[in-house]
Amino acid sequence: MIGGMPLKKRNEMPKRQTANHAAAPMPMGKGPKYPFAFYVALVLSMTVGGIPVLAAGDPLSVINNLSTFIFSLIRAIGLILLGFGVVQVGLSLKSHDPSQRANGFLTLAGGVIITFAKEILDLIVG
Repeated sequence: MIGGMPLKKRNEMPKRQTANHAAAPMPMGKGPKYPFAFYVALVLSMTVGGIPVLAAGDPLSVINNLSTFIFSLIRAIGLILLGFGVVQVGLSLKSHDPSQRANGFLTLAGGVIITFAKEILDLIVG
């Protein structure tokens, strides 16, 4: 012993402390497997199969409805960006920060373009 510490042998590995390590996961026995398998089968059957798809008689009306839905989502995102741009410009005017003001105006312009994307596409297409 040197200074109260025992000497280690050259090839001796340090002992592991098990108190600080997480316990190894226990393998799942047959008891919990069957209810879990039933739950997985139930969830898959509810989500994958057995849900009827009700479509309109005209396929073009379905596509038009989907297009209207998608453009309404895009419009909502554009309005959110528009509001965020207004807030950024307002904060930049308060703090006198020109780079934040430029970012605010860019966000504002992007929000306007995204909000009116459908109308812009209708003007381009004709």
